[in-house]
Amino acid sequence: MKKILVTGGCGYIGAHTLVDLIQHGFDVISVDNNSRSNPEILEGVEKITGKRVQNYCVDLCNLAATKQIFTAHPDLVGVIHFAAYKAVGESVEKPLMYFENNLISLLNILQCCADYKVVNFVFSSSCTVYGNPEQIPVTEESPLKPAESPYGLTKQMSESIIQQSAQATQLKTTLLRYFNPVGAHPSNEIGEMPLGRPANLVPAITQTAIGKLPQMQVFGNDYPTRDGSCLRDYIHVSDIAHAHTLALDYLLSEKNTAPCEIFNLGSGNGYTVLEVIKTFEKVSGQTLNYTIADRRAGDVIAIYANLQKAKEVLGWDPVYTLEDMMRTAWNWEQKLHQS
Repeated sequence: MKKILVTGGCGYIGAHTLVDLIQHGFDVISVDNNSRSNPEILEGVEKITGKRVQNYCVDLCNLAATKQIFTAHPDLVGVIHFAAYKAVGESVEKPLMYFENNLISLLNILQCCADYKVVNFVFSSSCTVYGNPEQIPVTEESPLKPAESPYGLTKQMSESIIQQSAQATQLKTTLLRYFNPVGAHPSNEIGEMPLGRPANLVPAITQTAIGKLPQMQVFGNDYPTRDGSCLRDYIHVSDIAHAHTLALDYLLSEKNTAPCEIFNLGSGNGYTVLEVIKTFEKVSGQTLNYTIADRRAGDVIAIYANLQKAKEVLGWDPVYTLEDMMRTAWNWEQKLHQS
């Protein structure tokens, strides 16, 4: 079995990717310092797959500690790098913290890959690298606009670091630019577990509906979109997870045509915040208590993906609908509420 290191494996997308990798025959280990995640999610991974995943509670900004993981696993054949801070609003308030954490951890992982000759590297990037695009849907060739947040800038900088590293070393890399991952695993054993008040739309919706939050805010209703709220591309987290398995297979089978290749991961559809709320109300039967607030710093107006390249090259084809996304997210929230 080919062994893969998943950084941020206790996180939302990381845990779903652990499941998908295991179900497709990979051996996996995780590194996650649990500063923004809950290690209990690995119990859900075990219930789905029958495999207990080993997690190293290590801060990747500590190079010596990170090297010990690579030393303990000389048979690693690839790395999927999720570990990063990801709240847009927080990054606006604390940019230095984001630059330090997201970039130093990446540099350390890349250094270990070089030192231990692990050549297959999949990076968790983001549509935030496109900034406010002039044309939508965006393709992988769309020009990168100035980032709207320090978080987005760390993703742009990380992509450049990886591209330069791949040119100068044996590293084979894919950069997966995903749009807005939502929903939960259909087994209802794992899902999103935000710490504190959620920064993302769907957990804010579900926590308001369940009563954890008294009310939620829609940031802005005066954008140039169908209904004035921001427009985004939402993609089910299990679809996102499977793309990482396909990206690894692509590298391991040496099908890559360049040291670094980029793929958009989205549904190819744009939905406004208010449309997402209406879809949630439809599938859940709940009436959501929300108000319209001022625009939020760092928010892009409208963006959604052209996913043709991922379909043609990786063979990736999302299967979950927006209704599926809302239904699985709501089922997961209800389970959390009961536990």
